[in-house]
Amino acid sequence: MTSQFDAGLYTWITDLAQRVPRPVDTLIRVGSDYGLAVFAVLMLIIWWRARRGSAARMATALSVPIAVVVAYAVNDVIKMIFDEQRPCQTLHTVTVETCPAPGDWSFPSNHAAIAAAAAVAILLVDRRLGLMIAVPAALLMAASRVWIGVHYPHDVLVGVVVGALVAWPVVHHAHRAAPVVERLRGTRLRPLLRAV
Repeated sequence: MTSQFDAGLYTWITDLAQRVPRPVDTLIRVGSDYGLAVFAVLMLIIWWRARRGSAARMATALSVPIAVVVAYAVNDVIKMIFDEQRPCQTLHTVTVETCPAPGDWSFPSNHAAIAAAAAVAILLVDRRLGLMIAVPAALLMAASRVWIGVHYPHDVLVGVVVGALVAWPVVHHAHRAAPVVERLRGTRLRPLLRAV
C-alpha cells in the first residue's frame, strides 16, 4: 500500500507539533499513550448502571469490551496483511514520540480502531456518554496519533472505520444474549449483574 498520498499532510502536522509549546506536546503525547483508559472507565460506568436495568441492557453493556477486543483483533489482522512502515521510519521527520522500531506496522492504527470501537459501542449503549465523552475522546485519540508522529492520517482514518464497523454489529445484536444474562443473575454472579 502506498502511503505517500498523505505524506505532505503528515509532515505539515508533525512540523506544527514542533512549533507549539512543549507542554502542549507533552499533554497530547500522554493523552495519546494513556487515553484509552478513558474508555475503560466509561465501560465500568455503563456496566454499573446496567445492573439496575433489564437483562437485555446488561447484555448490551457487557458487549462493549467484547466489541473492542474483536475490533482490535480484526485491525491487527489487517495490519499484518499490509505491513506498512511507520511514517517516522520512512520520512525521517522529527516527531513528538520516539518512533517505533521497524516492523511495528503503521496501517491501520490500533489506537484509533480501539478508540472508535469503544466510542461506537458506548454510544449505542448510552447515547449521552457516547456523544459527550466517548466520541470526542476517540476523535482526539485518532488525531493525537498523527500529531505525535507515529501514524499517517490514512492510518487513523481507516482505524476509525474498522473499529466502528466491527463494534456496531457486536453491540447491536448483544441484546440476544439476554436469556444468558438472566440465567447468570440466578447464580453467584448476581451482584455483578443486578443491583441488590
